[in-house]
Amino acid sequence: MTRIETFASIETAPEGSRAGLEAVSRQLGSVPNLFRVVANSPAALGGLLGLEGAASKGRLGARTLERIALAVAEVNSCGYCLSAHTYIARNLAKLDDAEITANRNGLSNDPQAAAAVRFAVQVAQARGHVSDAQVAAVRAAGFDDAQLVEIVQAVVLNTYTNYINEVARTQIDFPAVEPLRKAA
Repeated sequence: MTRIETFASIETAPEGSRAGLEAVSRQLGSVPNLFRVVANSPAALGGLLGLEGAASKGRLGARTLERIALAVAEVNSCGYCLSAHTYIARNLAKLDDAEITANRNGLSNDPQAAAAVRFAVQVAQARGHVSDAQVAAVRAAGFDDAQLVEIVQAVVLNTYTNYINEVARTQIDFPAVEPLRKAA
């Protein structure tokens, strides 16, 4: 059972959240429960949508962002985000099952993407306290400073949604995927 209200419709959400939920509905064709929960705070929904919009305009690309989302959801043992991003990775980003499995394990079958995913996992696990060698490794794979910032942004965005979903116990509205290991 959820611990934070999940609005049944856009019309039952706070007035200040309705435009954001309508935008999500136009973009995705429906409003996933994550957004219905975050809609409790119009300010938080605006922040989430703004951060997602900014991330989508970066240079990492949708496939790498999905890889990072899967890896971070595993770090945080978030079943909701694993379910949502597995669905998105498979159906929108067109990642195959082997790649999705690699991503969930902090890896990638693409050498450059592997560096981004590995670095994202390091950032998430160390809460940003990464070493000079870890930064040098992701740079050596071809990522510049702007992309390093975008990787950290993706970690923050996904950690935020992981935490919201775990606190709320958001009902999964995608084909369910269980974390490989439980959070410590």
